Amino acid sequence: MESKRMVHVRLSQRGLIAHRQLAEAGITRGRLRWMLTSGRWQRVLPRVYAMFTGGLDRRQRLLAAQLYGGDDALLTGAAALEVHGFRHAPRDEFVRVLVPRGRRLRPAGFARVHPTDRPDRHARPNGVLRPASAARAVVDAANFCADARRVRAMVAESVQAGHCTPGELVRELAASRRGGTPALRAAVEEVVAGVRSIAEGQARELLAGSAVLPAVAWNPRLTDPDGTRLPTPDGWIAEADLGVEVDSRAYHFSPEDWERTLRRHARLSAAGAVVLHFTPRQVRDDPRGVLTAVERAYLSRMGSGYRSRIKAS
Repeated sequence: MESKRMVHVRLSQRGLIAHRQLAEAGITRGRLRWMLTSGRWQRVLPRVYAMFTGGLDRRQRLLAAQLYGGDDALLTGAAALEVHGFRHAPRDEFVRVLVPRGRRLRPAGFARVHPTDRPDRHARPNGVLRPASAARAVVDAANFCADARRVRAMVAESVQAGHCTPGELVRELAASRRGGTPALRAAVEEVVAGVRSIAEGQARELLAGSAVLPAVAWNPRLTDPDGTRLPTPDGWIAEADLGVEVDSRAYHFSPEDWERTLRRHARLSAAGAVVLHFTPRQVRDDPRGVLTAVERAYLSRMGSGYRSRIKAS
């Protein structure tokens, strides 16, 4: 009969157990050898065992790597982002864990160990899993991702979904031993400037290259002449009260979302603004058309003698 401790470990750790937990659970070395040789248990990583046969699911792989790292190990990189619920986590064939520097652990199977002398004081457990903080995980994930577009999407999501702030990303990037990849530094620079999505980032680059347009502010705070707060557009050309919105279908899955967008547009229009709407696909596939449309709207606005009425900050 299993001890209460053994039952607890089996249930809370999804059938996984680390060697250091065996004695407390009442499992002797002889019992362990018998369970392994009889095929009832299996070794999934050095000194980490599955109390079942067959493959591990994704959560079990994450937990096994964490158990391999030790009681104070933290999941990081794509694995931690997965626990945080990121939609745009990079692909990584390995589960990466942070461990205190000086611990003698080698890469094993699907687990990769990253010694650090910089503890993550902002990490919080998620059930039995211990992910690094979102900012730390984003920086670590980017160091092992060669896809600049995916890095950009990950960084944008981290801020847009409220996982971390631009300031937290900047501090984490500065503290990183590697200093971040060029793609990561560029993506962080974008969110600091106010860009909140990958499509916005592409639009920012596109409009910044215009020989016609002045500087575009991204996600500014707007108020009307009476001081009433107005909706925040993605991009804003202040002297023309001209807004640029990059509308993704991901945020318009329901009638309520679409109505919210229409209400925002109506409030800006009532205050005297002109708002141009583009889809991410237009920005990606027809950048010249998007740029031309914005430039023409700007020139038409300024040619009419329009004077800005909306305050941006």
